Amino acid sequence: MNRAVALRIAACGIMGLGAALLIAALLLSTYTKGKIAKIPLDIDTTLVSDGTGTAFDPASLLEERFVVNEDVPLVLQQQIDVEAPANADVVTLQVGTSLRRSDKQQDNGLLLAMVDTVTMDRSSALAVSSESNPGGAVQRPRAIEDENPPTNIALPHEGLTYRFPFDTEKKTYPFFDPIAQKAFDANYSGEEDVNGLTTFKFTQNVGFDADGKLVEPVKYASLYDDDADSQVTATARLWGLEGDPEEQITMTRYYAAQRTFWVDPVSGTIVKQTDRGYHYYAREALEPELTYVDYTVTTNEESVEAQVAAAQDERDRVALWGRILPITFTALGLILLVGGALLGSFSLRAESMLIDPGLDDAGHHFYGRRGDEGEPVPGAEAKTEKLPAQRPTDLPPDRPV
Repeated sequence: MNRAVALRIAACGIMGLGAALLIAALLLSTYTKGKIAKIPLDIDTTLVSDGTGTAFDPASLLEERFVVNEDVPLVLQQQIDVEAPANADVVTLQVGTSLRRSDKQQDNGLLLAMVDTVTMDRSSALAVSSESNPGGAVQRPRAIEDENPPTNIALPHEGLTYRFPFDTEKKTYPFFDPIAQKAFDANYSGEEDVNGLTTFKFTQNVGFDADGKLVEPVKYASLYDDDADSQVTATARLWGLEGDPEEQITMTRYYAAQRTFWVDPVSGTIVKQTDRGYHYYAREALEPELTYVDYTVTTNEESVEAQVAAAQDERDRVALWGRILPITFTALGLILLVGGALLGSFSLRAESMLIDPGLDDAGHHFYGRRGDEGEPVPGAEAKTEKLPAQRPTDLPPDRPV
């Protein structure tokens, strides 16, 4: 194999590699990114929010009158982990939520507790359901000393829950409230920096208007078979009402909430959240008579830092496969294609010169200069011309030549 053929083979190989890199860049920026930009399957985190509010004193159930305390410290905690089914397409999050008074010990301070489960699409973050999986459930309440395994109540979810989608847009999303058991709009309201991360801000109103006025509260959906916590019958004395102290009065529990979410628009991770929840008892929905709890809590700094770090990790993973590698592969592919084309052009001309050296008359002179053109050559290599010998005419006729 001569050198020209070897060069041509090398040129084809380089151009083939360049084309392969360009195809890989295209696939990474389209198909592969879609496979990478998904909710992780290894979520296991605890988020804590704290604040203050007005809260019922559970100990007063044994007293002559219900007691409600103002300006008490409150802690809202969410434990989030992954349950089955969880695969390439869907992920199931189980979220245990509790609200407690931090000035009370153990069960004496517990105000709310719920274990919510939702199956969602890993790309869109929308709740999904099937015949074998209703798409969501909540656990039936049980006593702490109860050793029986927990049982679930099917609760189909709709819209988003606990996360926003990858590439979150500046628009309104339906966001599910497991207490109200339905979705309410989460409206985009601007951008804001959270610990160096640019986030999209969304607000949601459940039963309140934008100004925080109670307009359409939700009747509390009890998880007990007898609706024990959604309707309560007690004496007027216990309710603190005037009139016959022994009169039995039944009140209904209502619920309203306001939330603000700060969302990483790339990964859809909620990095910070403020919750205002209002639970109260009343005979008329818009006329609260006894506050069970009215609180405002915000994600604490430690949880914010953890969520920002998680969002940044997902950003880096998406950027690596969706932007950095495609750009790198595109640049290398173009360089290899151009380099291979130049090498191929050189190999073709070199092969032509080997076949017919006379083709090298255009000033390229791959194989050096020949002939009479160009610079003078040494005398020993100069061309000579043989001149014909002539018979001398001045010799005598009798002298032999």
